[in-house]
Amino acid sequence: MAQVEATTERVIAADADTVFDALADYERTRGKVLPGQFSEYEVREGGDGEGTLVHWKLQATSKRVRDCLMEVTEPTDGRLVEKDRNSSMVTTWTVTPAGEGRSKAVVSTVWNGAGGIGGFFERTFAPKGLARIYDELLRNLATEVEK
Repeated sequence: MAQVEATTERVIAADADTVFDALADYERTRGKVLPGQFSEYEVREGGDGEGTLVHWKLQATSKRVRDCLMEVTEPTDGRLVEKDRNSSMVTTWTVTPAGEGRSKAVVSTVWNGAGGIGGFFERTFAPKGLARIYDELLRNLATEVEK
């Protein structure tokens, strides 16, 4: 099994603390900025950063739906890590200053891909599809925090 990775970034016209706080706010903000590929969103524990347990289904393609139960940690300043209890998937959000009143948000997801020909197609196409989903999420986040 090869590791598969998808990474997306966006510069947002809001300071890094504002962007990070919005990302870490699973109770109010996160559910509002999720694109249509996410469903059954539910905060099960916590709701603000470290210690949050959140569930969603991610429809990556018409045939591929991941049932995700994410444990949230904040290992260092500006980083939010979501580890899926149901798979090897780990998503890391990093928010850093990018000039006066601006920040750069980077989202990177890694997981252990399938082997064989199915794994080849997963490594080839899944990162692009997931990057499009997260690009939409970051665009929605920017709209939310740039108000």
